[in-house]
Amino acid sequence: MQTDHSTHGVDRSKISVMLMKLFDHWGLNSTQMLGLLGYSPTNRGLLSDYRSGKPLANDRDKLERAGILLGIHKSLRLLFPHNRQLAYTWMTQANRAFGGLSPVTVAEKYGIMGLHQVRSYLDVQRGR
Repeated sequence: MQTDHSTHGVDRSKISVMLMKLFDHWGLNSTQMLGLLGYSPTNRGLLSDYRSGKPLANDRDKLERAGILLGIHKSLRLLFPHNRQLAYTWMTQANRAFGGLSPVTVAEKYGIMGLHQVRSYLDVQRGR
């Protein structure tokens, strides 16, 4: 019996590996990574599983978070095409737009709504 690890044609195993690489580029610690994915900070083993290609949970919340995180990454690459360093450090830097909090902190503090807030902010910036 074959197991289907895809959602809308995208392999959830590839998504989990991509997210782990993205989090490494952003310089996040495991608590931050788990928070952005909507997991408890005690669920550290899951990060190793994802690094080794375990499929991202086939759960609407997790897939939505993954989509938002990958969208944030895309926006940052488009906003800072010649400054990869800034594209990778932006998520962890204090930002006036978020009351002096870093975008990661906003996302951790407000969950999926915080992720949407960061993504919306970047969408507005890209539209300028």
